[in-house]
Amino acid sequence: MPRETVAEFTIHSVQVLAEDGTIDAELVPSLTDDELLECYTAMKRARRLDERAISLQRRGELGTYAPAIGQEAAQIGSAFALAADDWVVPSFREQPALLVRGTSPQSVLEYAMGMEEGAEIPADANALPPAIPVGSQPLHAVGVGWGESIQGRPNVALTYFGDGATSEGDVYEALNFAGVYDAQTVFVCQNNRYAISTRLEDQTAAETLAQKAVAAGIDGIRVDGNDVLAVYRVVSEAIERARQGEPTLVEALTYRRSMHTTSDDPSVYRDPEEADEWEARDPIVRFQVFLEEQGILDADTKAQIDDQVETEIAEAIGQANERRERLDPADLFKYVYAEQPPELERQAAAFEGDRDD
Repeated sequence: MPRETVAEFTIHSVQVLAEDGTIDAELVPSLTDDELLECYTAMKRARRLDERAISLQRRGELGTYAPAIGQEAAQIGSAFALAADDWVVPSFREQPALLVRGTSPQSVLEYAMGMEEGAEIPADANALPPAIPVGSQPLHAVGVGWGESIQGRPNVALTYFGDGATSEGDVYEALNFAGVYDAQTVFVCQNNRYAISTRLEDQTAAETLAQKAVAAGIDGIRVDGNDVLAVYRVVSEAIERARQGEPTLVEALTYRRSMHTTSDDPSVYRDPEEADEWEARDPIVRFQVFLEEQGILDADTKAQIDDQVETEIAEAIGQANERRERLDPADLFKYVYAEQPPELERQAAAFEGDRDD
């Protein structure tokens, strides 16, 4: 029986700054030296915040924390591509992107310390709070992007999720909804190779995650997620298409160099050789070498940025700790339910009794 080809697709992959330092000059985005340094500083700030947060958690001063070490280029390159009135719809690992959008390091730490104030987004930041359920936030982003188009505004919603989330039905529903309703949405999948301890190869038989856009009738593209210049370019173009009602799924191929969260031990399921291989592809180091070779970053400027970041994070830790010391732990029992259930009443009474003792 003769067969007719009814559909074909191709997934393109983009890299601007290669691991060996070579550059595709035609693809380098038009950013000023100051903007490039701002991007570099943002990457250093996010990395240092994660490093300090892990140390605080290990000392019992912070709750469970999901570091984004190794994924700074994927998040910061994409967040830098947004206009002021665009939206960010994050999951629980997007502190680098939220920092770019105006959330302070202090707020990130307060959120991890269990203070609801830490989840408060600055009024002009156009970002939603972190979503903990895996894969739920793309649906929210489609709603925001579709809502903007209904109101005749050009603003775009950009949402982040990991490779593991693509195994969730919510992500497929969001992609399909965006395709049907031309939602002004950009989906950034940070393919960091692992869903907690589950390898990508154990999640999907697809050759790329970007091709999952095909079934929804939207564009899919892969980018080197450790190349901040490529991420900025690809996402900038996706944002402009989204303003015209053409959503895009961007697969940023990167690597989670740290643990899934501070309750995880990646050495149990990851090969040390694999971690070493990806350490050589570190996004900050690669970008730093580029800036140095372009004469944009010298030793003095680098030292100034390092000092600035260290001071910012130290001050944020001090301010977050100061606020935490003023909190009453008994408030933990008061604001979850309109009417406190009996079990919670018993727990609150036991807590007060222990505190009196």
